Amino acid sequence: MLHEIFEVLEHALMITGFVFVMMLIIEYINVQTRGIWQEKLARNKWQQYLFSALLGIIPGCLGAFTVVTMYSHGLLSFGAIVAAMIATSGDEAFLLFATIPKTAIIISVVLFIIGIVTGFIIDKFVDSEKFRFRMAGNKLPMHQEDTHQHHPKDSLLSLWKQPSIYRISLVAIIVLLLFLVITGRIAGHEELWIRNSLLIVISISLLIVLTVQEHFLKEHLWEHVTKVHIPKIFLWVFGTLFIIHILLDHLNVNALISDNLLIVLIVAVLIGIIPESGPNFIFITLFAQGTIPFSILLANSISQDGHGMLPLLAESKRSFIAVKAVNVLVALAVGGLAYLIGL
Repeated sequence: MLHEIFEVLEHALMITGFVFVMMLIIEYINVQTRGIWQEKLARNKWQQYLFSALLGIIPGCLGAFTVVTMYSHGLLSFGAIVAAMIATSGDEAFLLFATIPKTAIIISVVLFIIGIVTGFIIDKFVDSEKFRFRMAGNKLPMHQEDTHQHHPKDSLLSLWKQPSIYRISLVAIIVLLLFLVITGRIAGHEELWIRNSLLIVISISLLIVLTVQEHFLKEHLWEHVTKVHIPKIFLWVFGTLFIIHILLDHLNVNALISDNLLIVLIVAVLIGIIPESGPNFIFITLFAQGTIPFSILLANSISQDGHGMLPLLAESKRSFIAVKAVNVLVALAVGGLAYLIGL
């Protein structure tokens, strides 16, 4: 039993480590492009759908938060926010790319297309002004100090004369991840291109931690990514893997699910209503193990949007319910159709 726990723990640490470095990079890109998303205001509806769906497929919650903020200030239509929430999978997207990268790319493309088409259809039949509201307090975590992350040589050297505990800790974590991948302890049995991709992503994250200014490193990489997201992701991943491992050892889960796939599809869609990525991790794990078909994973991905909708829930219950209702209907329709044609 102890050996099994360590095996699950190792797998959970591998997945969480990849998610961690990807989050560092996404956070860095977000701050480096500060203002671009808000300034590129869509001139027509099709540009809005493309713009929102593109932000939606960015892993994590930042793209979704941006769309909610722009929608609340009258910059995007109701159809545009629907497009973004169908396209987004929150932190689930990180887990998808960490465990099933090929499927993750397919899911992202499919969600992007479905989001755009749904946004267009919704705006044809729904008056978005019925859901309009003002929300000024839910902006992306951006601070005045988040400018010019690269430094001249003397400034870079000064960062390491008396490095903070945050910088030392992050460098130590990333160097350890790099060592584990190089030695094959992490992703040792994966294809070469996956291992090389991991090495590249981890190296980029290390470069970021080595060179960014202290404010960005502490407020964004440590306080936001490391303290807020990573513990939750690790606990959900470890808990999901452990529960599934126990179930597979004691129950004929494959037979149980295969005999009730339509019920599982409906459950996957309903769980997607929860404004949190964690509960949805189980469907990624089940698909990766070949227990559920692509149609159920797709239905869950359409229905859920991580916690990207939380700012909307806080300010307008009506808008939250309306967007979620559309997501659920589309998830049931698309997932059901995919199931019927054998996907």
